[in-house]
Amino acid sequence: MRPLTIVTGGSRGIGAAVCERLARDGHDLVVAYRRERAAALGVLERVRVAGGNGVVAQVDTADERSVERLYAAAAAYGSVTGLVNNAGMSGPNGLLVDADVAGMRRALDVNVLGYLVCAQRAAQLWTASAAEGAIVNISSAAATLGGAGQYVHYAAAKAAVDALTVGLARELAGDGIRVNAVAPGTVWTEFHEDPDRPRRVAADIPMGRAGQPHEIAGAVSWLLSADSSYATGSIIRVAGGL
Repeated sequence: MRPLTIVTGGSRGIGAAVCERLARDGHDLVVAYRRERAAALGVLERVRVAGGNGVVAQVDTADERSVERLYAAAAAYGSVTGLVNNAGMSGPNGLLVDADVAGMRRALDVNVLGYLVCAQRAAQLWTASAAEGAIVNISSAAATLGGAGQYVHYAAAKAAVDALTVGLARELAGDGIRVNAVAPGTVWTEFHEDPDRPRRVAADIPMGRAGQPHEIAGAVSWLLSADSSYATGSIIRVAGGL
């Protein structure tokens, strides 16, 4: 039986690349999206071309009722074996002293509470059925770099994701559930407020370039595979040397 993995924020960027890579590596997918249904359907079509199958499902990860509906949609398709917590947002860009509090609150809801709620639901599902499972959280190199001058609140949220990864990994290890994270650096996606930012910051990256989404997807796929069966609580930095 093929594994079934939920990927939040699966309609674009790193999430879309993860869906396509996992399909090539033998997974079926639940492509979870918030607004861009057409884009999610496009990703699902590429999943099918890559040899997988699955469904799309709308979710606001910061809303527990919406997350319940996501897992219900997944259960209607099959037994969930993996979760990629990827849905996120930068929130206000710029100095912290100028940041809009409402914008920061929404970003923290999505980037921290959303990860917690989705991971909690997966853990409840697997522990109740004595099933093994794997969670991969998408963190960021910003968690240790701090995001100064751009988004300190986002960096703080990703530091929380790292703590969630380590703590939950230890909490669930005895249940056969693994929890790991991938921490990308600057990647060419639509995430950036300034679309040209990956080019502008390339000189500050030891490898001299920003990353591509597929380079992050490979690390995610490994953490969901049997090859990483002894890895839990790991945070793999894929950041070009940052």
